[in-house]
Parts: sequence; C-alpha cells; structure tokens
Amino acid sequence: MDVATIIGILSGLGLILYTIISGGNLEIFIHIPSMMIVGGGSMAAILVNFPLKEVISVLGIVKKAFMSDEIDATNIIDLFINLAMKSRRDGILAIDKELHKIDDDFMRIGLEMAVDGAEPESIKNVMEVELNYLIERHKKGQQIFLSLGTFSPAFGMIGTLMGLIAMLRTLDDPSNIGAGMAVALITTFYGSVLANLLFLPIAGKLKNRSDHEITIKEMMIDGVLAIQYGEHPKNISRKLLNFIPPKTRNSYKSNEE
Repeated sequence: MDVATIIGILSGLGLILYTIISGGNLEIFIHIPSMMIVGGGSMAAILVNFPLKEVISVLGIVKKAFMSDEIDATNIIDLFINLAMKSRRDGILAIDKELHKIDDDFMRIGLEMAVDGAEPESIKNVMEVELNYLIERHKKGQQIFLSLGTFSPAFGMIGTLMGLIAMLRTLDDPSNIGAGMAVALITTFYGSVLANLLFLPIAGKLKNRSDHEITIKEMMIDGVLAIQYGEHPKNISRKLLNFIPPKTRNSYKSNEE
C-alpha cells in the first residue's frame, strides 16, 4: 500500500471537510443532483472519448497508484551480476537452472532467449516491442485520468450555468437569489475538488510509476544483452548502475566495498 497516496487524499479531504464543518454549512455542500452532473457527466464523456474495454481496464491500472510494489533496481543489478558470474564460469547454459527463480516475466523471457542462443539483435527487438506495448498501456490509463481531470471542472461549470439559468427565472423574488447562487456554484466546487485532489494527482502518480518501471525494463534489456555478449560482471555492474539515481548508486557502491 502506498501510504503517501492515501495520506494525501485523506488529508486533502479532511482539510476541506474541516473548513466546511467549522463554518456550520455542511448541508449546503451536499447536493445530489450536482454530484450526478459532475460525476455522471464526466464518466459519460469518458465513455464517448475512449473504448469501453479501455475504460474497464483502467480499474486494474489505477491500483498502481495505491500499491507500493516498485521493483528495487539494486536487487536487479545483484541478480544480473550473479547470473553473469555463473555464465562466465559455467557457460550461459548454466543459468537455465536459475530462470525459475526470476519473478519478472520480461526479464525471464529475455534470459530464456539468451540461453536458447538467440541473436542479441533478436533479443533486443523482442524486448523493446514488449516495452513499447507496456508504455502504450500505461499511457492509456494516464490519459483517462487526465481526461477526467479536464471533464469534471467542465461539467461543474455546466452545472453552474444550469443553476444560474434556473435562478434567473426567479429574479422577481430576491430572497431566492442567494440560495440559488449557492446551488449553482456547488457543481463547480465538486468538479474542482475531483480534478485537483483525485483525478490529476492519480494521473501524475501513474506517470511516475510508469517512468520507474520503464527505466527498470530498459536496465533489464541492457543486462540481458550484456550476459549474452559475455561481459565481465564488473562491467555489467558499472553499466546498470547508470540507470539508478546518483544517491542510490553511491550507496550501492559503498555497500559493495
């Protein structure tokens, strides 16, 4: 579970609710028709904009925003170094017995191709095609939440316009103008909160998670090719360390020493 995402959403909602409740105006901010306009309208626009299959699949993608299951790059580097040592000592066929221990399908497929004697260029092509497909899948999830972040304020404004139109019909009774204006603006409030506290932050979180995963996959491609070429484990270590941040890189080198 990603604690930062949960804390961010709950703290944001908590601050908003605290401000509303402290003013004693909670009932004013609860308006079911406005919720339906913003929520239902945004989802309707998403269904128009994206195929139903992609909208349904995003439910699986959104879990990445709330789950902290990022792969530790240093563990991957250690694994490649161990495999490289075994390959240089006993031959590349010797690492076949280690493949069942590798949980990542992307890495395992690349190593299986290396063990089977596939050409480095073929291995690179297959792994890069899979990586490109992964990038496209991730982009779809990000685009859906970015679109929700765009549509929800827009439907909030539509609800506000609807409320203002209804309010203008009762201008002959000034006592209704204040209440009518409050109802008219509540949809804009709902749209802004959903966009800026939920949809756009989740899109940003998905992008950050995707960027990290893509970097790990690119590192795996280089690691598999390095083993296929029979490079020295130290050279592989130096090459793969370039994929991680300098601070983590320096800490890893210190542990090696």
